[in-house]
Amino acid sequence: MNIATNWKDYEILDMANGEKLERWGEYTLIRPDPQIIWKEKTYPEKWKRANATYTRSKTGGGAWNYKNKLPAAWQIKYKNLIFNIKPMGFKHTGLFPEQAVNWDWMIEKIKNAKRPIKVLNLFAYTGGATVACLSVGASVCHVDSSKGMVAWAKENVISSKLNEKPVRYIVDDVIKFVTREIRRGNTYDAIIMDPPSYGRGTSGEVWQFEENISELVELCTKVLSNKPLFFLINSYTTGISAEVLGNILKINLKRYKGKISSGEIGLPMKNSNLILPCGIYGRWEE
Repeated sequence: MNIATNWKDYEILDMANGEKLERWGEYTLIRPDPQIIWKEKTYPEKWKRANATYTRSKTGGGAWNYKNKLPAAWQIKYKNLIFNIKPMGFKHTGLFPEQAVNWDWMIEKIKNAKRPIKVLNLFAYTGGATVACLSVGASVCHVDSSKGMVAWAKENVISSKLNEKPVRYIVDDVIKFVTREIRRGNTYDAIIMDPPSYGRGTSGEVWQFEENISELVELCTKVLSNKPLFFLINSYTTGISAEVLGNILKINLKRYKGKISSGEIGLPMKNSNLILPCGIYGRWEE
């Protein structure tokens, strides 16, 4: 498992009973996590000092319960990258800290390429990977069907003082956009995708991971440059093995010489040997 161990502004303080106690900069949050099936808390006192708890409703959805004062938004840093954190519906904060594993990897790949790299970031959310790639000189095309998420990504790019870097923001359905890029003859040296398990595009197009992922990867190979640097698939879809992502890359990128790897990503708990699994990845690299 690849573990995100380089954070200073984020840490898991404790986890038990289907919940994790996390520090995001100066503030602590309690959020649900289905992987945490053990009962015993290591530091019971720390839970009482949390600023807010996200509680699921029995009828679906959930809500934040604020115990102590919490701003509407605040910032945290990862190395030289700055992100805006906002507690939002369905327990999210606008950042998946375990993704630092992938940021570090793509930063090294781009730095070591010693050539201009064009990156296509699909299902790009609030732009963690966009910020990471821009920080080492890549140009990025950031695509997401949510106008709000794209606006948030712009905030992160500005906060990280990267707004003068070559970045293009697209609010569109990913498949429609890639199809247009094929027609235009546009190509990219690196592709990143973090597809949802289920979703709808800008015009109500239905996306289902198991049904559509292989077809999307095949489509994306048509916008790869003649000398691609990497292709990264990230997933939180329950029941899908990392090996499946590796197999999809093997099938669709077989004409390129490169290395394929896959695995889990996770986060460590502070002062503990416990690791929280947080998703899977498949990587093809030059």
